[in-house]
Formats: sequence, structure tokens, C-alpha cells
Amino acid sequence: MIGLSLFSGAGIGETFLKDCGIDILTANELIERRANLYRVLYPDCNMICGDISSKEVFDSVIKSAQNSEFLIASPPCQGMSIAGKNRYEDTMVNDPRNYLINYVFEAIEQLLPKYVIIENVPMLLKIKLPWNGKMQTVLEILKEKFDKYYIIDSKIVDAADYGVPQTRLRAIIKLYPIDCEWPWPIPVLFKSTVRDAIGDLPSLEAGEKSEIPWHYARKHDPRHVLWMKHTRTGTSAFSNKKYYPQKVDGTRIKGYESSYRRMKWDEPAPTITMRNDAISSQRNVHPGRLLDNGTYSDARVLTPYELMLLTSLPKNWKIPNDIPEILIRQVIGESIPPLMIKRIVGELKCN
Repeated sequence: MIGLSLFSGAGIGETFLKDCGIDILTANELIERRANLYRVLYPDCNMICGDISSKEVFDSVIKSAQNSEFLIASPPCQGMSIAGKNRYEDTMVNDPRNYLINYVFEAIEQLLPKYVIIENVPMLLKIKLPWNGKMQTVLEILKEKFDKYYIIDSKIVDAADYGVPQTRLRAIIKLYPIDCEWPWPIPVLFKSTVRDAIGDLPSLEAGEKSEIPWHYARKHDPRHVLWMKHTRTGTSAFSNKKYYPQKVDGTRIKGYESSYRRMKWDEPAPTITMRNDAISSQRNVHPGRLLDNGTYSDARVLTPYELMLLTSLPKNWKIPNDIPEILIRQVIGESIPPLMIKRIVGELKCN
């Protein structure tokens, strides 16, 4: 089955689509460095890099994707994310990034692919956009436009329920023909944990490297390393009585328990964010292991390889060694876990 990918990023979520019989032959991404990585990962795909709101780019995408039966779209979520600045729906309505989903509607209208997946943060199902003179939800707009062509189904799902060793809530909207069945996957009985995914990897301290590709540790401020060495697994350095986050003059830094925080070994990882390179960001620090001297090992953020495994990329995921580390961190932080997409698409049954 031939497919089209819109707002593709580096295509991480598409990693296992070929296993489901889907071959993405056309893709579109705005940012050149991500589009170039996509080209490396999917050399047979026609990656059209450019702004989809440009008529020239949009028309080029539609022309290339004429025979597509499958569409996957991940329109930008920054305007909808509660982790960003815009925390209220009235503010979100005024964010132009949210209106890029209109080009997904237009692509569906022009191509009428048999199967569509639109994914985003959970707010996707709540935000209202101006449409035909009134404010409507994305689902209401889709039903008004395409109800006669498709069954339209939606759900907020957690990647951890589908075998991904990471808790990540996403809104999924599916469109499919009335003569097909596309049930939601049955959640796994036992969730995959951080230990399951990365527990057998060599321990690394800040700045150290291993022989495993992409398993190397970032250098950190020595003060951050000191605080985290004295931070127990699953806790924040803000809980420390002595080695807590502090300014150069010793004044305690004010902050939340979600920062300078180690992960837990025996639970899925917290949601991986775009700022997974910073110890001070949300729940980014390796769980660590208790050492004989009473401190904890691995006082660092996760390595790129650990991030790959926790987002359910395969162990043999091959990318060139010259790809910038920060690019890998960014595309993983914004991506939908590929095993989640594989589980959802794998339930598709059509007569």
C-alpha cells in the first residue's frame, strides 16, 4: 500500500510501517535538517522539503502522492501542548501553528486515501478552530467534511499500553472505509520498563563513551553532576538535604520536583521531551545504581542510544555517525513512538 506522510519530522514514527505493508513514497517536512535525516532513513521516498502552506509546495506534494491509499499526519503540536506557553484554549485558537491541520483536511479531500491517521497531543481533541463561521473541534470538522466517506474514530492512548517503555499520551484520529474494521489494540498485560529497555547497557558517567554506537554521555556542569550523584533513583535533587540545586553563592534554587530528577527503573520512562539534553529539565536523568560509597552512578541525562530504545526504535537502527547529537535528541523528543504506530496500524482489517 502506497502512503503519504505530512509534517514528517525525521519519520521516526514510520519506522515499522513497512512491516504493516505500507510504503511511504511521498513525505513533506518544513525543516531542512530533519528532511535531510528523513532522506537518509528513507532513500526511496520523495521527501519534499518546504512550507506546506505554500501553494507550490502543497501542489507538489499532492501531485507526487496521487496514488496514495494511506495518509499519516502529525501537524505541529507546539500551539496545543500544555508543556508550552499556551495553556488555555482561547490562546491556542490564536496560534497560527494550529491552522496547519487545514492542509491535512485539504490533502484528504483531494486524495481520498482509504486510511488516515492524524496524531498529536491530547489537546487535539479539545481545541476548537474557526470553520464555516463557527468554532468547531477537529473531529466536528472532519465529520462535517468526510462523514459520508469514512468511519471517523478517535482516542487518547498511552504508548506504554502498547509495549513502548515510555509513558506518552497521544490523541489518535483514524479515518477508514465503512466496509473495514480497525479496532484499537488491546493494551499489554505487563508494561515494558526502563530496566527492560536499557538495564543491560554499560554504566557511563558524564563525558564518558562506550563502544556501542550512540551510547555516550554528555558532559555536564560539575555542580549538576555532584547533586545528581547524591540523588536516589526515582527522586529529585531538590529533595536532598545537602547536595540540592543551588547558586554559586550557596543559595537554594527554587524549582519543581520534576526537574533534576532521576527516572525509576521498574516503570516506563516519563515522556521524553525536546529538552532531553538538560539535567534541569523534566525527569531526564538516568535512574543510576547505588555505589559502595553511598552515591549513585550515571549522574547524567540519557544517551542518544538509550533515548532510541526508550522510544521503541530497534537496537540496530542505523543512522550515520555524522548526524548531530542534538538533532537526534530533538526528533526523538517530538516523535510518536514507532511501536505504538505499528500496533495501531497492525489492527487494520479490510475486506
